[in-house]
Amino acid sequence: MTAGEKAKAKTEQAEGKAKEALGNALGNDRMAAEGQAQKSKGDAREAKEKTKDAFKH
Repeated sequence: MTAGEKAKAKTEQAEGKAKEALGNALGNDRMAAEGQAQKSKGDAREAKEKTKDAFKH
């Protein structure tokens, strides 16, 4: 996995987790859902990169 893509995935995951927690704390369901979606997008990006790495070797 390239360092840039790994960093992007981790950043998306962290931002999504923070947004989800803030949304839950404020009782804002929309913000919590957006955070969860962003976190999932980061998880998917990380999984994609790991899959690409597995086939390189």
